[in-house]
Amino acid sequence: MSAVKIAVMGFGVVGSGTVELFYKNKDIIEKRSGREMDIKYILDLRDFPDSPYKDKFTKKFDDILNDPEISVVAELMGGKTFAYDYTKRLLSKGVSVVTSNKELVAAYGAELLKIAKANGANYLFEASVGGGIPIIRPLHQCLAANRFSRIAGILNGTTNYILTKMIYDQLSFEEALAQAQELGYAEKDPSADVDGHDATRKLCILGSLAFGKHIYPEYIHCSGIREITLDDVEYAENAGYAIKLIGLIENTPNGLVATVCPRLVGVNNPLSSVNDVFNAIMVTGDALGDALFYGRGAGKFPTASAVVGDIIDAVKHDGREIVSLSWEDSDNKDFMCHYKSAETRVYVRIRAENVDSLKEMITGLFTYVDFIPRKHRSENELAFITPAVVESEIDQKLKAISQKAQVMKKIRLL
Repeated sequence: MSAVKIAVMGFGVVGSGTVELFYKNKDIIEKRSGREMDIKYILDLRDFPDSPYKDKFTKKFDDILNDPEISVVAELMGGKTFAYDYTKRLLSKGVSVVTSNKELVAAYGAELLKIAKANGANYLFEASVGGGIPIIRPLHQCLAANRFSRIAGILNGTTNYILTKMIYDQLSFEEALAQAQELGYAEKDPSADVDGHDATRKLCILGSLAFGKHIYPEYIHCSGIREITLDDVEYAENAGYAIKLIGLIENTPNGLVATVCPRLVGVNNPLSSVNDVFNAIMVTGDALGDALFYGRGAGKFPTASAVVGDIIDAVKHDGREIVSLSWEDSDNKDFMCHYKSAETRVYVRIRAENVDSLKEMITGLFTYVDFIPRKHRSENELAFITPAVVESEIDQKLKAISQKAQVMKKIRLL
């Protein structure tokens, strides 16, 4: 039996890590796949004259598409434009594609899975969520007997690093972001991370797989961490919470509710102690209860580990569809429920002259609240946590409070 020929598209951080890991562990990779394997092409527009793999580089996608020997391609280019076109054309020819491209899977996953199925190929994306953390395969294989009720997770290492520095080193958001950029954790333009878009794409993939319908990014309420201050961090700590950017999707009687936003996470919840660039995803199923998946959510070799794992899976299933990895497309969001219709508890920080005089009014509006102490608290500032109420009702009560005070911050609890 001839060796399986592979192509890698994109030789950036993940692409170079995938090639390096493949050759470093080629013996065990071949043993675990049951086939001899080799990388025939590496697609990139740049030149790498000093690379030990320089004889494998091509700048032409058609070299890969038109080579009948290629049976598996790793798409590690990122973005949607070329990656979408190339992936679609490969799958249509019956070539399996593995990817770490969360943006592409979140936008076109249902369509690409359907094309793969129609052509006897597989579209695999373990590396698209959580880097090297195994989560996609457990959801559609190990946990397939469960009805899922909730998935909650820290899905972005950059924001988690920033919040960790704010909590433990008392850095401002701006200072922590600058440090993250200096260390290479955050891009020069950090919007995708700090505004929650990266975590939203990952939640789309997890939710689509767990609940069977494609959840597009626009179906999810998304807000980031730019407005979190050290005041909020200190109040949260005094109340027994840590602030984390949480992706959350819940199956309620009225439909799915999905959000990506900062939340106060209680110290008894394992997610509260996940720090630095680590990610963690908690899955709740009716048979399983809670299961936590934890590890490095990004990085050259952790992500490459997941990519190569998918290559092995694609080789083992050559010509056979992995039936369990699929979901239906959706042309509307009728199965989703507006996030403000869900019950939640909320941390609120207000400012007013003689703010303590408003305590009775606040308690009356909510029946009860937990006022949060803070050393050297300003006389014109007050923070409290509401009971669990439908969020739209909380907004109405805060509107009444805003007639007498300035509502500075509102953060949901997990």
